[in-house]
Amino acid sequence: MARDINATGRWLKRRLKGASGEPQDRAQLKTLLRESGERGLIDADAVTMLEGVLEVSDLQVRDIMVPRAQMIFVRRSDPATRILPVVVESGHSRVPVMDEDKDDIIGILLAKDLLRMTTAGTRERFDIREYMRPAVFVPESKRLNVLLKEFRRNRNHMAIVVDEYGGVAGLCTIEDVIEQIVGQIDDEFDVEDEHNIRRDAERQFTVRGVTRIDEFNEYFGARLSEEEGVETVAGLIMKQLGRLPRRGESLSLEGFEFRVMRADRRRIDTLRVLAPRDVLPVEEPAGDGAGGA
Repeated sequence: MARDINATGRWLKRRLKGASGEPQDRAQLKTLLRESGERGLIDADAVTMLEGVLEVSDLQVRDIMVPRAQMIFVRRSDPATRILPVVVESGHSRVPVMDEDKDDIIGILLAKDLLRMTTAGTRERFDIREYMRPAVFVPESKRLNVLLKEFRRNRNHMAIVVDEYGGVAGLCTIEDVIEQIVGQIDDEFDVEDEHNIRRDAERQFTVRGVTRIDEFNEYFGARLSEEEGVETVAGLIMKQLGRLPRRGESLSLEGFEFRVMRADRRRIDTLRVLAPRDVLPVEEPAGDGAGGA
């Protein structure tokens, strides 16, 4: 392995020197990295990550942040009985706490800190000030490479993004930044590339947003409408709502309950689907692949 790395380094050094003795621009460097990948000197995934590292310094927080309209949050005045369901259903490890004004974020709640609220006695004595962590604020224009350094140095995983007038524009997490380098980080809601639909329990399924409506209908024996200009399940959900839904939002169609499990500011990635009992797929035993929820 060391010999391969050294050989790659020597080859890149020779190529980078060129006629002028140094690389001319970043585009040339990217071209050389791709050539090294084609020659088998660098793993394809490594090439992708190296390109991601170069691109991160060109991106600003506004380019990847979760916009304000899609933020999940709780209010300082909310009781424990409201906060717990919001945090659990969102699936997020951190949730901003807002005052009455959406531009006034006063702290961050960590889901793990709320485990103490599982007992009734603790909920009755609930004081949100005991649970909140300080919020970190960054401008929209901050470079991602700088933000990543700050995340690592300060051990913060979430920053609230503010615009030039001091209003809340969105939020950004360390995972959002890292994904710009290594690509999408999969979690339990991801479905294998070769399958768009996965059975999790008897009536519960995980469905990719890009699943075509005709594929969904064939799998479930369903009759979801294939409307003009809409080909995917995600497209149908967005057309029904008239907007891009937030993570955790639900919608019922033709007896199916759809809950958005993963989404960003551009698309719906993954949905959790609860199917009616009378349209369960017949080609699979009811218990296959059951993994709970």
